Amino acid sequence: MRRVEPEPVPVSIPFVVLDVREDGTVAVTVDGIRLDPEPFAPPWRRSSFGQIIDRATDDRTTPARVEVREADGTTFTDIIAAQRRRAPDPTPDPEKPASRPVFQTVEGDGFVPGEDIAVAVVTGHTDASGTGTARALIDPGRLGSDAAGGVVEVVLVGRISGATIVRRLP
Repeated sequence: MRRVEPEPVPVSIPFVVLDVREDGTVAVTVDGIRLDPEPFAPPWRRSSFGQIIDRATDDRTTPARVEVREADGTTFTDIIAAQRRRAPDPTPDPEKPASRPVFQTVEGDGFVPGEDIAVAVVTGHTDASGTGTARALIDPGRLGSDAAGGVVEVVLVGRISGATIVRRLP
């Protein structure tokens, strides 16, 4: 029987502070030490939240306490948990041939002949605010084949016609 070792628990977790400025840029510190974007990269912005957390937590291998201080004085605090480390895939059996990907067809009507069609895999859902705007935080780890909790949805959007088709894959 294989013994599973528990994940080591850090004595303290990093404290990440994001100070959001009026212009939407963000100043970041980790345990009081300034964290800047990569050289030649644009300044941190709200949309950089995932990148900031990845850098501050060593690609989410460590939990962190995060405090977001908005320009209007409001503050939001949360704990970002470390992601579980998955065991590496076992080496394939040399006697079995490598499996090939299984392709599925998604079809829909109502498009202009020859128009460009955008194809998107749904990774989650969000609600529109009271002003009609929507914001989605995309977790790159959820872009696998079961991104929507076991159900994969595909959206086809016509760039000229505006026709939109949503299909669930079996």
